[in-house]
Amino acid sequence: MKIRVIIAEDQSMVLGALAALLESEGDIEVVGQARNGMEALKLVRVHKPDLLLTDIEMPEISGLEVAAELKREGLPVRVIILTTFARAGYLRRALDSGARGYLLKDSPASELAGAVRRVHSGMRAVAPELAAEAWGENDPLTDRERQILRLAGEGISSAAIAAKFRLSEGTVRNYLSEAMSKLGASNRVEAARIARQKGWL
Repeated sequence: MKIRVIIAEDQSMVLGALAALLESEGDIEVVGQARNGMEALKLVRVHKPDLLLTDIEMPEISGLEVAAELKREGLPVRVIILTTFARAGYLRRALDSGARGYLLKDSPASELAGAVRRVHSGMRAVAPELAAEAWGENDPLTDRERQILRLAGEGISSAAIAAKFRLSEGTVRNYLSEAMSKLGASNRVEAARIARQKGWL
């Protein structure tokens, strides 16, 4: 029985290369390719693969949000995050969202198939340079603070954020103020920068 894999990656060239790399292995079959988070969710629900290999930063919803949603739905698919973000904060969030693997895109290609097999067999596969620091500083932000801070950091106004989440502007300002306080930042842009550096955004 081959290990059935879906790949989610928004860069077409990278997606094609990953698919070709895994398809060259005799025991792995790529059953779907997604270019955004929503497409990844749909493909997993339809094909019910053994494993999802996903980037973090993708259109619509992130790879971490996809992993968390699959965990919520109780789907028996194991998730490996493949990313350029070599930050312990991202690894912590990935593991918390149910991911079983976290690899960096600059890892040797030979490591990818091995990681797929390891995770499929029930083990974890974590980039060694991150494993040691994964349990360092805790992320102080709530999910809603993170969502609002991410949008504010992109220059979106409090009014637009309030409309998106069906909140009052005052509530949005309270969330931003709380996030700024937790991060020791003097404004929303600095708060977003600090959170992004630490891998919390």
